[in-house]
Amino acid sequence: MPHWVYTPAFPRILPFALFVGFVAASALLPPPEPVPPETFDSRWLYAARAVIVGIVLIVLWRRFAELRDDARMAAADWVFAIVSGAAVFVIWIYLDHGWMLLDGPAASAFDPRRYSSEALHGPLAALRLLGLAIVVPIAEELFWRSFLMRWLERDDFLAVAPGSVGLRAFAITSVLFALEHSQWLAGLIAGAVYGRIYMRTGKLWVPIVSHAVTNAMLGGWILATRDWRFW
Repeated sequence: MPHWVYTPAFPRILPFALFVGFVAASALLPPPEPVPPETFDSRWLYAARAVIVGIVLIVLWRRFAELRDDARMAAADWVFAIVSGAAVFVIWIYLDHGWMLLDGPAASAFDPRRYSSEALHGPLAALRLLGLAIVVPIAEELFWRSFLMRWLERDDFLAVAPGSVGLRAFAITSVLFALEHSQWLAGLIAGAVYGRIYMRTGKLWVPIVSHAVTNAMLGGWILATRDWRFW
């Protein structure tokens, strides 16, 4: 095994890198169209990333000391996470017009309906929601907040207390997080909120829960309104 596999950075980068790789691969495929049952449905690639990245997180779990050894959250942490996550959700669904988007109004990114029907494709919708609400918050917070934001302070990032992160690292991480999303303004605010939560509480689980609340509410909103562009 190469020595870098055993570095603290590797397990915090790999799940996020796999997630980005799936996004890039999905972008290279033509949009899903009605197809005969025996033809591969490219929407499964979207769903597969939740399963694969989730498995990688489970395999690497023992290496995430910030999740394994500091898993207890006080009642105030839960309230903070839930309220902030809900606030980011509201911001997200309203900051989705014109100059607030990197690439203009988004086309339907993932339509989980069965072909030639208004009925949802249950397994596809469930896997997409699972990835959005559970896998993505863990993978992204491990990368953006636990790793990158502290690594920008110093190479030995595990020795950096979240509360000691400076404005430069906080701002760079928030901007890069924004550029990961087509809704860059909402992404910038979300990244700043999650980063500030981590710095204030010192517990990675608090921004993870906040991020999960945002994404779970967004997933529920998408399924209720059938506004697929948010996917």
